[in-house]
Amino acid sequence: MERKDFLRSLGAGAALALTFPCLNGCSTDSEDLEQFPEPDGVDFTVDLTSTDAAPLANNGGFILVKSSPSLGYTDIVVARNLEGNLIAASQICSHQQTEEVRFISEDGGIFRCSTHGSRFDQDGTPLNSVTSNPLKVFNTELNGTTLRVFE
Repeated sequence: MERKDFLRSLGAGAALALTFPCLNGCSTDSEDLEQFPEPDGVDFTVDLTSTDAAPLANNGGFILVKSSPSLGYTDIVVARNLEGNLIAASQICSHQQTEEVRFISEDGGIFRCSTHGSRFDQDGTPLNSVTSNPLKVFNTELNGTTLRVFE
C-alpha cells in the first residue's frame, strides 16, 4: 500500500485525533490566568515624602498602590513619567484582566503588561494588536507633597 492510500484509509477522525492535542497546546485560550476586577471608585492620596513613594522622586519611577486595602491585591500603578509628571493607571490589564501592568521607560514612557505584552500609551490607548481595549487611566492632582489619584 502506498503512503497516500494509507493516510486516506485512516480518515479524518484519526487525523483529528492526532492533531487536536498539538493544536490545543498552542492556544492561549487554555491558559488558567488569575483575573482581577478593574478598579472602580478610585480616590486616594500618596504622601510623596514617604519611604513607599521614594521611586516617584525619579522620572521613570513607579509604585504599585492598593486603592482599597480590602481588595487584597495591588490595582493602581502610579508613575513619574519621563517629563516629570505624575500619572496613574489601572494595574489590571484590559486584555485579560491580569494584574501585571507596569510603567516602563521605553518609547517615551508607556504602560506594559507582562502577561501577553500589551502596551499602552500614557492616556491608555493600546499601542499594539494584543488588545483594542484601552487601559483605565486616572486623574492626578498634586498639592504640595500629597498626590491625589481619583476618577
